[in-house]
Amino acid sequence: MRPILALALLAVFLPAAASADWLLAEVDGPATVTRSPNGREIALENGLVRRTFRTAPGFATVGLLNLASGEEFLRAVEPEAVLIVGGERVAVGGLAEQPDRGYLDPAWLEAMPAPAGTFRCTGYEVGATEAPFPWTPARHAPPAPWPPAGIALTAFFAPPPEVPAAIAGLRVAVRYELYEGLPVLAKEIRVENRGAEAVTLDGLVCEALAVTEQARPRLHVESDYAFGDFADGWRQTVEWGPDLAYTSQIDYRYQLPVRMTSRYPLGPGIVLAPSESFRSFRTFELLHDSDDRERQGLARRRLYRTLAPQALENPVLMHVRSSDSESVRLAIDQCAEAGFEMVIMTFWSGFDLESRDPAYIERVRSDVEYAHSRGIELGGYTLMCASRDVGAADDVIDPATGQPGSKFGQSACLASAWSDAYFERVLEFIDATGLDVIETDGPYHGDVCASTSHPHHAGLADSQVAQWSRCAGFYHACRERGIYVNTPDWYYLQGSNKCAMGYRESNWSLPRDRQIVLARQNIFDGTYRVTPSMGWMFVPLVEYHGGGPAATLEPLSEHLPEYEWHLAQNFGSGVQACWRGPRLYDALETRAVVKKWVDFYKRHRAILDSDVIHVRRPDGRRLDAILHANPHLPQRGMAMVYNSTDRPQEELLALPLYYTGLTRNALVRERDGAPVEHALDREFRVRLPVSLAPRSFTWFAIEGGQ
Repeated sequence: MRPILALALLAVFLPAAASADWLLAEVDGPATVTRSPNGREIALENGLVRRTFRTAPGFATVGLLNLASGEEFLRAVEPEAVLIVGGERVAVGGLAEQPDRGYLDPAWLEAMPAPAGTFRCTGYEVGATEAPFPWTPARHAPPAPWPPAGIALTAFFAPPPEVPAAIAGLRVAVRYELYEGLPVLAKEIRVENRGAEAVTLDGLVCEALAVTEQARPRLHVESDYAFGDFADGWRQTVEWGPDLAYTSQIDYRYQLPVRMTSRYPLGPGIVLAPSESFRSFRTFELLHDSDDRERQGLARRRLYRTLAPQALENPVLMHVRSSDSESVRLAIDQCAEAGFEMVIMTFWSGFDLESRDPAYIERVRSDVEYAHSRGIELGGYTLMCASRDVGAADDVIDPATGQPGSKFGQSACLASAWSDAYFERVLEFIDATGLDVIETDGPYHGDVCASTSHPHHAGLADSQVAQWSRCAGFYHACRERGIYVNTPDWYYLQGSNKCAMGYRESNWSLPRDRQIVLARQNIFDGTYRVTPSMGWMFVPLVEYHGGGPAATLEPLSEHLPEYEWHLAQNFGSGVQACWRGPRLYDALETRAVVKKWVDFYKRHRAILDSDVIHVRRPDGRRLDAILHANPHLPQRGMAMVYNSTDRPQEELLALPLYYTGLTRNALVRERDGAPVEHALDREFRVRLPVSLAPRSFTWFAIEGGQ
């Protein structure tokens, strides 16, 4: 049993919130554990949010307050976790008999008892945040504390005497983390079996929050149990549903989606032998202070900048489509001449990351050494499990048919015996050759497996968590080696670097001019949810998915205007494209254009890697624009403006500068021209006169002012 914290030693709840906008200025003060004046509650707070816990008679969350907006998110008490064991559903913590679930009057707490049969709190401890994987800043990522600066509170629970024998030996720890300067809390459940018999954890709800109708659109929840979709993989554990006990709501059938749970979609189905323990995924809760889409996007991107700082690494990379040494070294030489920083031997290139042939390993090691001599990092592609048939004994088994099969036709099970050899081969190859980057296509994508003969899962119930855990563990091993990880899935919070920004591959068979506009739309839309460095775009220099000459950039010198458009809009957005082909240039004039844009990106790298403010989405009718903003840089902003129409365009373009931190005036320089002072209006905008010829673009640097 853990000793209960001496509450009298804790500071009293902070009386005021942070005075400055946290998206513009650093928030003073640390994340802390504090107590209420009456000593009956403790809280995690950091000047931006406060999560308050009642300590007796039951441990329960009784407040979730956004200190910046003054908005209380919580309307009713829920348990801190729910275990399902042997058909029994047992709550951890919580309070009962709330008179009305439409709101929580603090006066009611004095009469609200701990529910019968729930796990009771035995103590707490305060500690430091933990790093979920190793990371050292590299590849121009800005320095950041790791693990993130903050504080952790862990509450310990034991079952009451009346629970079934299967549950009596379990102990639960609920761990919360709060981060400095970020309105985000994390939560994790740890279950230990101290009994004499094995126990199967059939289900686990890691978080339940009953929030107000207004707060629901302002609460972003995701977890690091994420897979299955390069855009929305983070949704796997999050479920918004009704609260049938909320009988005073306006919906006649009590169906308002105002109760959020973060739970395993399947299982976890983990068998805990005596003395064994299990750690859940981490749930992250971001409390927004506005309904504004841009502000919510900036807040979410700040979450990733803080909790997945490796995703801010943003090397300039090429996909070489042949892996023989001659082709690879040509790509390395051209990348070095043009200023690129990384070469990936891409899919269909013939690269074999699983080879154990000594001669092949030595050849690749020599190519890596050559790349390093030219200042280039080198790596390659591997197909993990999706769409990969490795044999009936090791493929996932469809529970509906009892036969191998998945949503991709066939997929290898990452909890099978085959996966042991796969991970071993890949890591051995990396260590032997010194590769710097790995592109893992088909990472674990969520397939379940009904096999009962695979060594790393017992059956269907634990097949999902077992495969995800092994995929995440592999990425942690890559992080230990400093390997850059490209993967088309949402593994950022498990250590991956980059995922697809979002595009339809068949679009690259469309005519070149349409590819350009659609790609810029993809960048515009994708950078609402991720930073520029977190998403790759794709530019096939050779024919891809068909389309013939009208869709193809090669020969590059014959399509230099279209090639430059791709260069301008990718480097101008800070989004690195996978330039797929045998070469980057085919003539001196082509090389000059490529190098011009690489140099442009490197000259303005800090601001171009900063977050995007979305000015006007491309529509093929008029000017479109984005603005990079960073109040902490000497160059506060960079606006990229495009005219993809066949007509000249002139207008006064309203540029929102609030997130540059400027309040009165700004010095704006078009391209390399002289700076011009502009006054900001009451909405922190400047109106720039823009004149663009047909199918042209420009940029504006915001370099100072007040």
